[in-house]
Amino acid sequence: MLEIPLQIGGGGFLYWAIIFFVLAIIAAAVGSRGVAGVSMEIARIFVLIFIILAIVALLL
Repeated sequence: MLEIPLQIGGGGFLYWAIIFFVLAIIAAAVGSRGVAGVSMEIARIFVLIFIILAIVALLL
């Protein structure tokens, strides 16, 4: 059986940032601006956390 080497079950920050970004795009297309704004903010926070953790991991 072919296994995908992504850590989807691990709940990585980048994975969840992409999920919230897609949710924000769908919400904006439907016209729900409040949900789109909140989703984009959550995605932005997850991306920032991912970048900070990636830099820390590279330095150690």
